[in-house]
Amino acid sequence: MSIKGPGSPSGQVNSAITDSLAVTGANVLASAPTVALSMFYQAAGQAYSLTMQNAASNQHNLNALNPTIVANALKKLSTS
Repeated sequence: MSIKGPGSPSGQVNSAITDSLAVTGANVLASAPTVALSMFYQAAGQAYSLTMQNAASNQHNLNALNPTIVANALKKLSTS
């Protein structure tokens, strides 16, 4: 492969370099679907864990309000 430029005084690039770059590019392209799927699974797992955390927090908050709700309901029943 002929290269014209100041970085290559002879104007030639070693074929081992070009072969290495071709293999590296092919490896990057070959691993792209795997990386994309793993990123999707990571995001889905984080979203699911956040959903479960919110559900537990909501349940805790409702359990904390439960005595007040029952007391108000009993008060309304006893006054009617």
